[in-house]
Amino acid sequence: MEQNYAIEMLNITKRFPGIVANDNITLQLRKGEIHALLGENGAGKSTLMSVLFGLYQAEEGTIRKDGAEVQIKDPNDANALGIGMVHQHFKLVECFTVLDNIILGVEPTKNGFLQKAQAREKVLALSERYGLRVDPDALIEDITVGMQQRTEILKMLYRDNEILIFDEPTAVLTPQEITELMQIMKNLAAEGKSILFISHKLAEIMQVSDRVTVLRKGKYIGTVETANTTMEELSAMMVGRNVSFHVEKSPAKAGETVLEIERMSVASKIHKKNAVSNVSLKVRAGEIVCIAGIDGNGQSEFIYGLTGLEPIVSGSIRLKGKEISRESIRKRSLDGIAHIPEDRHKHGLVLDYTLEDNLVLQRYFEPEFTDKAGFLRRKNIRAYADRLIGENDIRSGQGAVTPARSMSGGNQQKAIIAREIDRDPELLIAVQPTRGLDVGAIEGVHKRLIECRDAGMAVLLVSLELDEVMDVSDRILVMFEGEIIGELDPKKTTQEELGLYMAGAKRDEVSA
Repeated sequence: MEQNYAIEMLNITKRFPGIVANDNITLQLRKGEIHALLGENGAGKSTLMSVLFGLYQAEEGTIRKDGAEVQIKDPNDANALGIGMVHQHFKLVECFTVLDNIILGVEPTKNGFLQKAQAREKVLALSERYGLRVDPDALIEDITVGMQQRTEILKMLYRDNEILIFDEPTAVLTPQEITELMQIMKNLAAEGKSILFISHKLAEIMQVSDRVTVLRKGKYIGTVETANTTMEELSAMMVGRNVSFHVEKSPAKAGETVLEIERMSVASKIHKKNAVSNVSLKVRAGEIVCIAGIDGNGQSEFIYGLTGLEPIVSGSIRLKGKEISRESIRKRSLDGIAHIPEDRHKHGLVLDYTLEDNLVLQRYFEPEFTDKAGFLRRKNIRAYADRLIGENDIRSGQGAVTPARSMSGGNQQKAIIAREIDRDPELLIAVQPTRGLDVGAIEGVHKRLIECRDAGMAVLLVSLELDEVMDVSDRILVMFEGEIIGELDPKKTTQEELGLYMAGAKRDEVSA
């Protein structure tokens, strides 16, 4: 019996300088199914989907839609064939409204005049039908990441796309938004849409997909029915070895206080009330303190104030007893603060620089890398970069001279983590350090954080992942509406209790 495939990608090969991103890969999507594409960072998942969406052209292989061979030279061809894509980094115009973004490129006109009223009706009808509540008049820059993603999904539905590609759709969402997205995807599949779901989050794949295709280092490993496999089997297919889902660590041996914050407040850019209000806490050498909370409760602003990205309104920050609240970002860095930022593109990398230049961003002015005349010591920079690339398994097509922009998100993150930890800081601030990483890389990051703790560093972790909060931290501080409302011991609490604190259902006076 011949299968009824909506899309077939047969023997696809795509090359870039120094790397074969897709090596003879075949992927077959059935009509009405949610098909997960699983693989490590840099396995070739996004490249394969970019070939399907017309952003790249494959050197070899064919694409069929409903059994007939098709040519997809650009995204317009893909849209004409009913193929839509929500990219990992959204393609939205921030100063436009939700409605303007949805209709951009397919604006309804009559006698040369824009007909927004009928477009609004269609958008509202689609949002109601699929449970995608949005405000069509809100500006993109003013809405949450979850709402921006809904806008991207509505862009596909507005164009009547039948094949929907979701590239790492949960990487930037809160747990609640992830649950909502999973239900939206199931609703879309029930309506007959065919969904390709790129992810490396095994729990989500097990929850929502019908079948899984696994890629490793650009090669096809296999396709399995989700109901007939386990997370352990999938992780072994994905990374080529067994992965531990349990974080091994000895009890913390906390030493002297490294970071002491007293009554720190940070202004909000959105409303008059402070985003962070009177926060006090301590982090000691040899412990991992985690700030947990639902996204948007002041965690980002707290870290901006601590690292110097934003000025604080009031309060004090002391690093090993030294007041640093008025110091520059570089001075704080030189004093011993390392920062793995939440947004790797905005605050972590210069995307148009090479990998080696990004790896010395914090140190290029040191005598090892700059001579007395002010010229960069390129040979030393290359040797330093090659060492970090090797030690941290940073995969890049052209090694140290690879443009950071061309690397996969996970390998960009590995580069930032390697750069920050290698400076041997007093305080390591890690904000969402495993966002966008596969299970093998997550296991590696957790080990690095615990090694840093055991080496006597003070580690301040900010995470939205409940498993990570519970497994990695030694103490948990819950932030709600810009305040610390509870301190919990991960060995004595449950995810349910932590969730209640995060939702603000349990307020508890706590002194850090």
